[in-house]
Amino acid sequence: MKTGRKLLHACLLCLLPALLTAQDKPKYTLSGYIKDAATNEASIGASVGVKGTTIGTVSDVNGFYSLSLEEGTYTIVINYVGFGVIEKQVEITKNTVLNFGMKAKTQLKTVKILADRPDHNVSSTEMGTVRLDMSEIEKIPAFMGEVDVLKTVQLLPGVTSAGDGNAGFYVRGGGPDQNLILMDGATVYNAAHLLGFFSVFNGNAVGNMKLYKGGMPAKFGGRLASVLDITMKDGSTKDFHANGGIGLIASRLTVEGPIKKDTSSFIVSARRTYIDALVRPFGKEGSTLRNSGYYFYDVNGKGKFILSKKDRLFVSGYYGKDLFLFKDNEAEFNIENSWGNGLGVIRWNHMFSDKLTLNTSAILSDYKFSFDVEQTSLRFKLFSGIQDWSGKVAFSYFPTIRHDVNFGADYTYHIVSPISAAASSGDVEFDLGEAVKNNSHEMAIYLSDDYEVTPKLNIHAGLRYSYFMQVGPFTRFITDSINTGQVIDSVAYGAGDVVQDYGGLEPRFNMRYSLNDKSSIKAAYTYNLQYIHLASLSSLSLPSDTWTPSSELVKPQKGSQYSVGYFRNFKDNAYESSIEVYYKEMKNQIEYKEGTLPSDDVKNNADNQFTFGRGWAYGAEFFFKKRFGKLNGWVGYTLSYTKRQFDEVNLGREYFAKYDRRHDVSLAANYELSDHWTLSAVWVYGTGNAITVPVAYYFIDGNFVTEYGARNDFRMPAYHRLDISATYKVDRTESLAKRLEKKTKRYKKKGKDTNNVALKDWYKNYESSWNFSVYNVYNRHNPYIVYFASEGSVATNDYAIQAKQMYLFPILPSVTWNFKF
Repeated sequence: MKTGRKLLHACLLCLLPALLTAQDKPKYTLSGYIKDAATNEASIGASVGVKGTTIGTVSDVNGFYSLSLEEGTYTIVINYVGFGVIEKQVEITKNTVLNFGMKAKTQLKTVKILADRPDHNVSSTEMGTVRLDMSEIEKIPAFMGEVDVLKTVQLLPGVTSAGDGNAGFYVRGGGPDQNLILMDGATVYNAAHLLGFFSVFNGNAVGNMKLYKGGMPAKFGGRLASVLDITMKDGSTKDFHANGGIGLIASRLTVEGPIKKDTSSFIVSARRTYIDALVRPFGKEGSTLRNSGYYFYDVNGKGKFILSKKDRLFVSGYYGKDLFLFKDNEAEFNIENSWGNGLGVIRWNHMFSDKLTLNTSAILSDYKFSFDVEQTSLRFKLFSGIQDWSGKVAFSYFPTIRHDVNFGADYTYHIVSPISAAASSGDVEFDLGEAVKNNSHEMAIYLSDDYEVTPKLNIHAGLRYSYFMQVGPFTRFITDSINTGQVIDSVAYGAGDVVQDYGGLEPRFNMRYSLNDKSSIKAAYTYNLQYIHLASLSSLSLPSDTWTPSSELVKPQKGSQYSVGYFRNFKDNAYESSIEVYYKEMKNQIEYKEGTLPSDDVKNNADNQFTFGRGWAYGAEFFFKKRFGKLNGWVGYTLSYTKRQFDEVNLGREYFAKYDRRHDVSLAANYELSDHWTLSAVWVYGTGNAITVPVAYYFIDGNFVTEYGARNDFRMPAYHRLDISATYKVDRTESLAKRLEKKTKRYKKKGKDTNNVALKDWYKNYESSWNFSVYNVYNRHNPYIVYFASEGSVATNDYAIQAKQMYLFPILPSVTWNFKF
């Protein structure tokens, strides 16, 4: 395997220069920006194609596109989800700049599911990649009325949820820490509110979303499994708009508009749950119910500034927090548990020419977790977090018709705070050691090219080199691992001292071969290194899970993924289908040693509690989608196997990972019943999670002893659930007429001239809808936790232990009023 990988590295190094120097030089360039005609917001991922040819591209994060064409007359076709198709004849006799303004469609039946070319499923080199637009996500039945980006992602084949109440999602056998989640380029370390029931992404602020399950481009790195790239809306440079919704447990509001018309804009979006406010009045004064509560809130903001024809500046930020409070005055017992993300991004876009563009970003990402408990005079606190300061430089270069080149560099300074503790009793502070901070540098350079070798053969090749260095100040605690595991010595590193470093090449390779204009075969290989890891003490993914950097003991995770797929469209691209098979190898996987507790990290290094092993996963994904018509949606099925092997776990024997799921099925459907009513449904099914359970109990010398079976050798019951929703769109024409009639009557009563009756501009654009949804329609009791309870006694010879399960959500109806003006 090592020899094969070295050979592949060498081949790619030789291949890239050849691709970049191909002797196909076009005469002229057609370029420009694609935007929403009503708001001037960039249309990200819009398809630009030349009718009757295989020539095409998609617009970038700024809405910019570039095509190299020989002299002649062409018909340019623009496709973008939720907008009318544009066809424009263009005569190319010189370098030409042509901007397009997309106009929204008014009929839902013509809305497409994905923002791609109609034949993108077949024609592109992308594998395991899905681009979703919010117009599609908003149709999916919402949990308690909240549209959720991550819940929609989990409906795709190859992506699974660990079940209700889990913050992470799993892609092709990878752990939750192996997903790179980006918001406007900033890393999101915990993407969940309310333990995974809601995501941190406010649907009103999200513009576009793209998921890479395999074959990720070289510009992305640092994770083994996937990339979820989310771009926030820019805000309108034309007019002021507002939209939002009021639900049973949460409300949201988004306001956007021009700072200076046509040159700058802003958007601000906020939401908050009010579970605490609804429950508190039912508690008596001074009661636990009155003094306790849970809520979360988040705020998004973004500004766009068009500095010149070639320069644009974007400033965006996010802050969100979850807070759980419990207070029992009688027992003098208080708990405060909080966690949240803070993000800040400044991005400058510069166009050197119609062939070369630059995006430069400065980014801050900050995640914090704390757990504070107090009883009488005794107080104990746990806290952890991770903070990143990053810079990115990304170039896009379009040298010829056949080449699409991207290159650049990334740098991140990590400040990781593993679990630290503080304790006190009255005025007495206990010595639990100083708060620990691990500092490290991570950097990378990359180069990739999407090259059309022939009309039938397309190759996307990329190469990334990454480097990681842990630096001081740092104290390495040395433990007596053979006997007690207690700390016996330490080594101190000064500020800036190199503690440990790693680096390596990460090749990426995708290939598409067209069998005909309706079908193609694709293959991909991806090799990744991951330097930041998540360690969990629980079988669930929780906010308290600890992020830790690579170190002397923790080697970078290494992942290789191979995938092959067949893609076929039917009936003029109205239907899409695909079959993908994959195999993934993962090295240097991390688990806590058996019997480890969070307090073991106090006055110790977190990595002294870890054990290391390997993993592998393989499977097949089947996907079928109907793009158009009154009835549209998709069905996906995944058959997969995910295994792990650690020398110090399960007696060194291989076992199924806790998130191994043999069968996973998802069905999403939308039906336009009338101009007013749209119906939606989602049904999911998944094999139960693998867990470790007791197999025998003994009394030895009066002591009760539990014997556990093999690691993850028992399956929880299968998970399945049906959600439905109905959306009623208020008749805008009828409501405007009624509003105008009421205003006319008021004018008559006051003796005013009724010829001057007119509605305000904001009301002319007013829209509203009601969403009625039911979560878990047939009240399935999906297991959250399986636990064991004893009954009877040994003395009466009727002692028995029974397995029981706890579930979280029964059937849950909800109603939400949404508005826009």
